[in-house]
Amino acid sequence: MSLTKIIRPVFAHRLHKLDLYASEAEALQRGVLRRLLGKACDTEWGRAHGYTKSLSYEDFARQTPLNTYEELKGYIDRMRHGEKDVLWPGRVKWYAKSSGTTNDKSKFIPVSSDGLHDTHYAGGTDAVVWYLRNNPESRLFDGKALILGGSHAPNYNLPGSLVGDLSAILIENINPLVNLVRVPKKATALLSDFELKRDRIAREAMTQNVTNLSGVPSWMLSVLNRVMELSGKQHLNEVWPNLEVFFHGGVAFTPYRGQYQRLITSPGMHYMETYNASEGFFGLQDDPSDASMSLMIDYGVFFEFIPMDEFDSDEPTAVPLWGVETGRNYAVVITTSSGLWRYIIGDMIQFTERNPYKFIITGRTKSFINAFGEELIVDNAEKGLAEACRQTGAEVLEYTAAPVFMDAEGKCRHQWIVEFSREPDDLEAFARILDESLQQINSDYEAKRYKDITLQRLELIKARPGVFNDWLKQKGKLGGQHKVPRLSNNRDIIEQVIALNH
Repeated sequence: MSLTKIIRPVFAHRLHKLDLYASEAEALQRGVLRRLLGKACDTEWGRAHGYTKSLSYEDFARQTPLNTYEELKGYIDRMRHGEKDVLWPGRVKWYAKSSGTTNDKSKFIPVSSDGLHDTHYAGGTDAVVWYLRNNPESRLFDGKALILGGSHAPNYNLPGSLVGDLSAILIENINPLVNLVRVPKKATALLSDFELKRDRIAREAMTQNVTNLSGVPSWMLSVLNRVMELSGKQHLNEVWPNLEVFFHGGVAFTPYRGQYQRLITSPGMHYMETYNASEGFFGLQDDPSDASMSLMIDYGVFFEFIPMDEFDSDEPTAVPLWGVETGRNYAVVITTSSGLWRYIIGDMIQFTERNPYKFIITGRTKSFINAFGEELIVDNAEKGLAEACRQTGAEVLEYTAAPVFMDAEGKCRHQWIVEFSREPDDLEAFARILDESLQQINSDYEAKRYKDITLQRLELIKARPGVFNDWLKQKGKLGGQHKVPRLSNNRDIIEQVIALNH
């Protein structure tokens, strides 16, 4: 009998709770906040802000400021040095080193034992719950999961305080039984040298019966390409004939979809997007026919949202989940069971429906180009690239873009450097289609492009193979969950990449 059929009922009982997302969203979120406040009453932060178990949302919002990492950094640093009961009860052992910044400065996000279990592992479990519901013939557990992870290291050389990629923290703390159904072995998964790890993962995994993949699309693709090199096969399903799903997150999947479909040709292959970050696990694609994700509202995360048209004001207003509107861009604010209080994570989303609350990720609050009033966000860029690829047959591996404020001829434009896994026959046509698509998608960009008066047509630079990996390596960010910033309002990143593009 299939092991998946035996295990399936363990996950099925969760479905009726997930169905409550459509009718009980406000009650579920208010319940999460009550639990968080009740736990934090006797912490330094909780006492300073007057938290009680019965504190209403409205009073909580009044008594608690909105915070970025800079506001909480001092508290987190004391926690990393071993102090207890600061932002969250007890001592927090683990800290996720976040790459969610566009500069060299790292963030160290606390990951409490509560946060691990009521948020991160809960998200992984629900991904399986919804996947099995949508795929009744699945044999997911009849083989092994290939899960990519980063590495971790001592923190300030203190016993009981460790820093690492979130993926490494999850692997280190996972139920030992899960190790029976995953590859690679733990020692390989936690190697810090990505190039060595890539080769070892490929060698360990290629002889296993892998049924599912989990990881960041760019890094997973690098591993899979190594599997293909070692195996000499043409398609991945020749190596793993029972492969059926890729649980992906971390970066948009659109630029990579064509490459995966070319690599994995079996008609039964599925793709499921997850929205997980160092700060928490926030969303899941529960319907394969719908690109939007469901917001996970009964974990250890209380959500608020700042309308982007207020984001840069002196006193932006955050609204709770039940106060959002569809079709508006919001900055995400979270309060979590790891001690992040009204924390602005830097992601931007747009709700596509309410009850249940579904959304798409539209970019980063700081990952955009608005040098000339064009307000170009990552979602625009991804859609424009997808159209240019569709019309030219190209495939994009990595890219970044930034403004050229004024050249010697007094002209302003956007400059893109793009690494292709499949080059277009006509680079000029690709650039033209991308520019025209951006005008169709973004009315502000279209207005600034009118008759080339404010903004001239974008400039496209073809990147040599591997240049973005070289840039990440130079920054010490090769592998793990690190990613290339897509859009920037200044030229720091693009100049560094261009300098490497010899």
